[in-house]
Amino acid sequence: MLKIENITYSVEGRPLFEGACATIPYGHKVGLVGRNGAGKTTLFNIIRGDLVLESGDISLPPRSRIGGIAQEVPSSSTSLLETVLQADTERNSLLSEAETATDPHRIAEIQARLTDIDAWSAEARASSILNGLGFNSEAQLRPCSDFSGGWRMRVALAGVLFSQPDLLLLDEPTNYLDLEGALWLESYLTKYPHTVLIISHDRSLLNRAVQGIFHLDQKKLTYWTGPYDQFARQIVERRAVLQAEAKKQEARRAHLQSFVDRFKAKASKAVQAQSRVKMLEKMTIITPPEDAKRVVFTFPAPQELSPPIINLEGVSVGYGGPPILKKLSLRIDQDDRIALLGRNGEGKSTLSKLLAGKLKLTEGQFTSSSKLRIGYFAQHQVDELQIDETPLQHVQSLRPGEGQPRLRARLAGFGLTTDQAETTVSRLSGGQKARLSLLLATIDAPHLLILDEPTNHLDIESREALIEALNEYSGAVVLVSHDMHLLSLVADRLWLVKNGTVTPYNEDLDTYHKMMLAGEEGTKTDAKKNDTTKKKSREEILALRSEVRKCEDRLTKLNEMRDKLAKKLADPELYEKNRKGEFETWNSKYTELMEALDRAELLWLTASKKLESIT
Repeated sequence: MLKIENITYSVEGRPLFEGACATIPYGHKVGLVGRNGAGKTTLFNIIRGDLVLESGDISLPPRSRIGGIAQEVPSSSTSLLETVLQADTERNSLLSEAETATDPHRIAEIQARLTDIDAWSAEARASSILNGLGFNSEAQLRPCSDFSGGWRMRVALAGVLFSQPDLLLLDEPTNYLDLEGALWLESYLTKYPHTVLIISHDRSLLNRAVQGIFHLDQKKLTYWTGPYDQFARQIVERRAVLQAEAKKQEARRAHLQSFVDRFKAKASKAVQAQSRVKMLEKMTIITPPEDAKRVVFTFPAPQELSPPIINLEGVSVGYGGPPILKKLSLRIDQDDRIALLGRNGEGKSTLSKLLAGKLKLTEGQFTSSSKLRIGYFAQHQVDELQIDETPLQHVQSLRPGEGQPRLRARLAGFGLTTDQAETTVSRLSGGQKARLSLLLATIDAPHLLILDEPTNHLDIESREALIEALNEYSGAVVLVSHDMHLLSLVADRLWLVKNGTVTPYNEDLDTYHKMMLAGEEGTKTDAKKNDTTKKKSREEILALRSEVRKCEDRLTKLNEMRDKLAKKLADPELYEKNRKGEFETWNSKYTELMEALDRAELLWLTASKKLESIT
């Protein structure tokens, strides 16, 4: 159980928590939400012990392990699989000690503990987690130095999930995942055996993976049972009730004050007036929660073009080698809202770049309207902003002929205030940088807007505003996003990018979601046919073979130790009267070793049967 008791903490004199309390029962999954700057990440740092409270206490059961993603995995020559395996420090320590231990009693303890923590299936578990986060068997054997920072963040996430801490702290875990990875994470967290606390702006994750919501508001923590959508409805209802009560109270106070003002000078009414003064003094003011600040995105409207605005016939595209996508025949009209679906590496970003004109086709015909303007937003563009320039300077460089009032109005249309307009990019938050990048991508009123993960670093209110703006936008939209909520409310067409082709996906997002969780590759009909005949993957076979080998090695070591102990116990001198205590010690060790041998044999038999059943 995580217990937060009357904590108080301030940053630069600004209080973030004042007497905040909360309790999370063991094994519960809870989302932590609140406005930007409310102190969510600070609370994580306090729980980890990185910050010291001014007062109050945070407690966990003794020897509880806390895990979270502090930073990306460093670039190194270590393979992804080995990097994840190293995250379980207890397993590594026990395996290392097992290589040098000579005392039979300690060997038995090590083997028993390795069995308890399921150490012998570690490689299979680590491989499964990496696969769920988008790394195939080949990628898992490559060194970390082969991957960019965003991909190494996925490896860091895999490591902390593999180590299975008693309290798992996740701060925006889907920011570096694609849709398929985010769906896999949702499913994984629902089955996670320990306590989880998640900071996230992903409504889908907060609706599917948690049992309750902690709301950090007005320096307090309030627990709400149920998923995020239920919490949001309750907050709206509570705000409406408190606003009504506050209005009634204000009318009551005005009535009492009117009586006091009217009769306080009259001796005949002095007692009654004084009574009402006391009533006013004792009345607790009802303060309704502040309405969430209105967040906006204002996309400029393009003029209407004749359909289609883009037409592809027999198009192939790649990066100099074999084509990634082949024989594409696609059409986009100005009123289209298209979501690109597909597993990592299938070519969603490649298609986005092709449509944006950032990749040249290798064959086929690409036809577009002569007046077509395209806006392209990708997450890497946020990192390419000029960090020593202000948002105002960024916009001014694109519109040098516009006056300051017009430029500031453009920034305000994307929620960037007067102060933020003159703040260097290096000091802006992730969400503010994303807003600026979206403004730059749409400043020319594009007829086609291509958005690759536009919601990363945007809070829930900003995501809702983006959905509203996209639905009002009069141009075409192509979306790549892990945010199921965004896709479900904006997209009316789904394209599946798979096996080098792009085809319409005629099912809905819920069906796609179920397909991803089931690990299926085809349609629902194909899946039913495959359920009875599906063979285990090559990775699973290799992992099981490795497990069998390790079980055999473990049995060999235990049998050698058993023979040594049996020889010791066969020594007649051990049974002499004055050595009775020594005999009992060796006999006890022999008993423990035989129990460990029984467990090891059972594991070997289980693994062998699994391997036989799939080969």
